Amino acid sequence: MASHDHGHSHKHGQNANKKSLKISFFLISTYMIIEIIGGVMTNSLALLSDAGHMLSDAAALGLSYLAMVFGEKRASLTKTFGYKRFEVLAALINGITLVVISLYIFWEAYNRFSDPPSVLSSGMLLIAFIGLLVNILAAFILNRGDTSGNLNVRSAFLHVLGDLLGSVGAIVAALLIMFFGWNISDPIASVIVAILIIISAYRVTRDSVHVLMEGTPTNIQVTEVQNALSSLDDVAGVHDLHIWSISSDLPSLSCHLVITEKGNYDSILQQAKKVLHEKFEIDHTTIQIDSRNAACKEESIH
Repeated sequence: MASHDHGHSHKHGQNANKKSLKISFFLISTYMIIEIIGGVMTNSLALLSDAGHMLSDAAALGLSYLAMVFGEKRASLTKTFGYKRFEVLAALINGITLVVISLYIFWEAYNRFSDPPSVLSSGMLLIAFIGLLVNILAAFILNRGDTSGNLNVRSAFLHVLGDLLGSVGAIVAALLIMFFGWNISDPIASVIVAILIIISAYRVTRDSVHVLMEGTPTNIQVTEVQNALSSLDDVAGVHDLHIWSISSDLPSLSCHLVITEKGNYDSILQQAKKVLHEKFEIDHTTIQIDSRNAACKEESIH
């Protein structure tokens, strides 16, 4: 019964995440077009930078949604784990895209610092303010999903959050131009947006590479898992312990458990699975049970 509830909860969470990504994608994509037009009309690099970030947001949200759709495809003989890793690849692509966009913004800002062009501050302020409201709404929708456990949803949320802060920067820049005539505040605001983008890119890229390199999930300590398994009755040792992630929210484990002569294979296996599920939320496991005599014989051969 417990196993059924866990699966139902996971499926419900996946459906909620997909819905959040789909709504946010259409919301961000629609306003991105408006912001590009507004950036060109007002001659504001800060708005164009924010639109560039929104473009990456739209790509991130679209890729994330497609990743979840692909992730639900059944496993095949050529892809025995299915397509769940596609979401990690999508997150990696998002991170690299952010780096490219931020470098372009830095270059454009550099050219404007020496000769800041005039900007239509009133139009810039209006568009940036509406953009802020759109980003707040998108962030709220995404935050209702699983932003802590799902790397793809979190990467999309970070995109939108960075863009939200970029809208704030554009609003401040528009006010400074409007009241003080500080046109240089426009490229300054765009640089701030670029820095925010770089920070998001680093986090998303780092986490996705960690998953692709079969790294241990950050919320799981190997020593704690080893100690928990070693403390089971009639378990004499734990070796060849490996913990990795198939996708950001699907941790996996494989290990050998050495048991004493009086240990019961089936009983110990069930205990180990129960501990891994209840303490560490690891359900995808491959556990080999070895008797102590067989393990000692194996060591002597090596």
